[in-house]
Amino acid sequence: MKDLTINLNTHPEQSDSSLKGQRVKIKDSDLVFFTTQLSIMLESGVILSDALDSIAAQRKLGLFGVVLLEISEKIKAGRSFSEALSCYPTIFNSMFVGMVRASELSGRMSEMLEVLGRYLNAESETKKQVRGAMIYPLIMLLMSIAATGSLMFFVLPRFSKIYESRGADLPALTQMLVDFSQILGDPQSLAVIFTSLLSVFFLWHYWRSTPSGKSVIDSIMLHTPVVGMMYVDAVVTRNMRTLSAMVNTGVSILESLEVVKDSCDNIHFKNLWASVDNKIREGYQFSEAISISQGGNLLAPGVMQMLRAGEKSGKLGHVCDKISVFYEKKLENSIKLVTALIEPIMITIMGAVIGTIAIALLLPVFRISSVMTQ
Repeated sequence: MKDLTINLNTHPEQSDSSLKGQRVKIKDSDLVFFTTQLSIMLESGVILSDALDSIAAQRKLGLFGVVLLEISEKIKAGRSFSEALSCYPTIFNSMFVGMVRASELSGRMSEMLEVLGRYLNAESETKKQVRGAMIYPLIMLLMSIAATGSLMFFVLPRFSKIYESRGADLPALTQMLVDFSQILGDPQSLAVIFTSLLSVFFLWHYWRSTPSGKSVIDSIMLHTPVVGMMYVDAVVTRNMRTLSAMVNTGVSILESLEVVKDSCDNIHFKNLWASVDNKIREGYQFSEAISISQGGNLLAPGVMQMLRAGEKSGKLGHVCDKISVFYEKKLENSIKLVTALIEPIMITIMGAVIGTIAIALLLPVFRISSVMTQ
């Protein structure tokens, strides 16, 4: 890291483009650490470029430290902090850059970074909860595949050889599984299956990238029983958290909506915020704009009432924060519910698959004595 720092300081024109445009990805924890520490250092009176150099010197940041050094060089060359951050969109998203740009205008950067740090930490915890809910089903699926594979490829072939040597026919169910295992063990058949699956995957990927495909998939995500509720809770939590963070630090509602819209992955929520943006520009209030926009039903009536009350009291940011906390707790309950439902479903599926294979194994065992006497 020391040698790299010397190179960057000696040749600033090289540092300006060494990682710019590359898809550099970092851990959420590193971004939270950087944002929080930078806020503390700026609050203590440390110059921005010196603070960046100091944070970058910590070896545990790795490649992110190189990025921070480059950002520091850009600032020393006369660029604003937000301009330097925008060169690395895979690390600093539009919301991050937008909030930093707003803090530059208001002169409240340390306060804004503190809010950003809390926001990023809450986002990281939400992601962990969602991922944690998916771990159990994945483990169950892998165990099911391993158990099924071992029975089909190691146990069934032995029964097949015994019956073949005696000129007897396997039971129909057992023969079906043997034929299926032979197909999976044949290189040519595997090549055909793999090519077909690959073609289906590329067709699916292409279709989901089209506007119609994305609209259908996002609609399914919203309306799937139980899972859809968890998905909606996660999206609303993030949207309200973003609005709260930006409005509370002095960003206008229109600029905040622009960032919320850009950070939305679901096209229906994206269209909702785009419509709300247009309605506000036409003169409507925020809550009123949501209620008359297409997709306004994605937000519960109770949320609308809270937003309306927040507007009247001049505490919209505070209300958005309360809504995000409420939906975060609701998301936790949704995750627990989904996990509780997935467990019996996965056990039932595993039991059906392994039970069918067990029956297919037992059928030839029951007839083995008569076969051996032939």
